[in-house]
Amino acid sequence: MGNYVLGIDIGSGSVKVTLLSREGRTVADSGCEYPTYYDRPGWAEQDVGDWGKAFGAALQKIYQETGIPPKEIEALAIDAATHTAVLLDEDGKLLRRAILWTDQRCAGETEYLKAEYAALIRKLCKNEVTTVWTLPQLMWLHRHEPEIWSKIRHILFAKDYLRFLLTGIMETDSIDAMGSMFYDEEKKCWSETLCRIGEIPMEWLPEIREPAEMAGTVTARAAREYGLSEGTKVLIGTTDTVMEVFAAGNVKRGHSTVKLATAGRICTVSDRAVDSPYIFNYRHVIDGLWYPGTAASSCAASYRWYRDSLGEMPYERLNEAAEKISVGSDGLIFHPYLNGELTPYNDSRLKSSYIGISACHTKDHFTRATLEGVAFSLRDCMDTVKNLGMEMNRVRVIGGGAKGTLWRQIVADVLGVALEKLKTDDSSFGAAMLTAVGIGWFSGYEEAAAACVEIDSVTEPIAENRNIYEALFRKYRDIHDALQEIYQRDYLTARP
Repeated sequence: MGNYVLGIDIGSGSVKVTLLSREGRTVADSGCEYPTYYDRPGWAEQDVGDWGKAFGAALQKIYQETGIPPKEIEALAIDAATHTAVLLDEDGKLLRRAILWTDQRCAGETEYLKAEYAALIRKLCKNEVTTVWTLPQLMWLHRHEPEIWSKIRHILFAKDYLRFLLTGIMETDSIDAMGSMFYDEEKKCWSETLCRIGEIPMEWLPEIREPAEMAGTVTARAAREYGLSEGTKVLIGTTDTVMEVFAAGNVKRGHSTVKLATAGRICTVSDRAVDSPYIFNYRHVIDGLWYPGTAASSCAASYRWYRDSLGEMPYERLNEAAEKISVGSDGLIFHPYLNGELTPYNDSRLKSSYIGISACHTKDHFTRATLEGVAFSLRDCMDTVKNLGMEMNRVRVIGGGAKGTLWRQIVADVLGVALEKLKTDDSSFGAAMLTAVGIGWFSGYEEAAAACVEIDSVTEPIAENRNIYEALFRKYRDIHDALQEIYQRDYLTARP
């Protein structure tokens, strides 16, 4: 019997691994990056083979840092972003790259589903049709890549594929299944009706189980390839966002998270799904709870794009320079619509822009404006949550962007709320906690959260800054309203 459990997150830009002790202490964590491919405007894909390689490399870093042998790891669980289908042939071989949820190519299929089946999908799936869901993505694939479609025999999701490599077992969990848009949330099974609409054979789909259930054990082959011990227990696992919510200790109604990661999200724990086209509804791992959430398509993705394309220096230096620029960036405003926008527009045709450029602006102004623009996008998300009557009685900030003191302060000022930062908040930490619950180290999710989650600091909003940002946010919204029709007209005339 081992003394540690492992949580693994297949993230938008890297695999992250967290090692947790029996006492609920984070012993070590590590990560390994991989690229995203943007071969055409609006496209976003990843090489599925990169995930396993990155996991192996990240795990080796854990061993090197701690000296803990593989046999001391009793069990593990994997999480990943929803919607990301992995397509396999009859021999379990990969057929193509994975299409990510940020990909916008299925706009036509999305419009078709909205026009013909919006009410049915809302009833069965508790969500609105947008380009992020697997159903319209697969419909696009069927139409445009028939040679790939003809070879498909198995559909898994991102975390399921890595677990398949470790155990040889093809399964998924009920929360990840919700992200497909061909799962019947009322009957808790794959929907024959929605699969028929997408022309998806039911036999392609994996068995559905629950996140904390045991899937199997690590095979001898996988043990050799990834550096694990043969026989290590592997749980079903689930989605990255519910693991982030859990990792933040959000286990009661009104507990909320603000996420500064590749995408931005505000999620609030609730006892029900919310009927809104701008909210993503998913069940919590705790029975009877949900975590309705908003989504800003490009959050840290905007800052990463800026760093790589315009900033051309490490984040630390960019942050130091931006901190010297006055609040509001002297009127320069950024809209972070690099891949369209979700909440509160569900508009894949929106584009990013810097508005208000004058001769006084320097690169440092653009840096700060980028951070502020993402914060304004999150303000749109927060307003959506509050206008729907959902409680936000405690807010914890998570994600890689939360590490930056300047960005945390900007977000706190724009949202007008205190942000609690945690010592550990990654979804892989949540997956490790899930593993500990699943194998009986804790009696339940509430006990695990109480034992493992620790507050690092609290960022309070500054009243003077908040007043400045309140006025700029109105301008930010006005600019969107003025440009929206132009982006739509340009999109329509540019289509083949």
